[in-house]
Amino acid sequence: MKVIESGAAMGMGARIEGIDLSLPLSEAQYRGIEQALGKHGVVSFPNQNLTAQHLKDFSATFGTLEINVSNRGQEAGIPEVMILSNIMENGKYIGANDAGQGWHTDMAYSKTFAFTNVLYGIKIPVRDGKSLGNTAFRNMHAAYEGLPDDLKQELEGMTITHNFEKFWEMMRREKGSVRPPMTDEQRAKKPPVAHPIFFHHPITGKKVLYANPGYSVRINEMSQERSDEMLEFLFQHQLQEKFGYEHNWQVGDVLMWDNMGTIHNAVADYGPDEIRLIKRCQVMADKYFPEQK
Repeated sequence: MKVIESGAAMGMGARIEGIDLSLPLSEAQYRGIEQALGKHGVVSFPNQNLTAQHLKDFSATFGTLEINVSNRGQEAGIPEVMILSNIMENGKYIGANDAGQGWHTDMAYSKTFAFTNVLYGIKIPVRDGKSLGNTAFRNMHAAYEGLPDDLKQELEGMTITHNFEKFWEMMRREKGSVRPPMTDEQRAKKPPVAHPIFFHHPITGKKVLYANPGYSVRINEMSQERSDEMLEFLFQHQLQEKFGYEHNWQVGDVLMWDNMGTIHNAVADYGPDEIRLIKRCQVMADKYFPEQK
């Protein structure tokens, strides 16, 4: 197994070669991938050939798998695997067509942090020789380090409420959206939760900024007005390009990223006739934060 750094700013992004993810991981492989995720935030494995069951088994090595609360686009018989696609059959998407959903951190709205997302690229749109629907990232280790010292001191110990419905309603406002309103059952499964603005990353031991435009709604220790101002500042700060990296998808890629140390956005730069098909698992950080369960 060989880790090849991308050369991007802040050390983000790496490619891992010499490993077949359809086979069980050795302890050394597991630790190597874990440390690469902590260090680089995003890692990819080219030229993989996986079934949905392979994807589930590999992902489950890293923690408990989430079954998405939206109940949209699940693999038949394997609900832990979600289908992300713009393919339509009989007037309906066969999966969740969520590219272009804005900057966010998956499962920030859950009681248990998300550790990693694992995505497998099956069909990737290409135009003029360049891949479309790429995934962009920002480094939250670097975002924390880049905050003014006085602001770090002011915010230390504070918490942010994250609400799944903020993102859901944002997506419903998108042109052409067919999302219904959230149901009472969905709200009951994913009520708003509070998490620290800063915490020590369990792999690197360094502090990260844990906020994102998709789900963060309130700094609880501030007035609403001050909270709104501060969140807007934090969102603008963390989205600076100097903290960024973008993965250019190829068919057969498996892409993993660390949800505790990054935020991300799928770039919606392809049309309805440019087919994108990706399968995904979401892994909880319960190995690192068992007290959150």
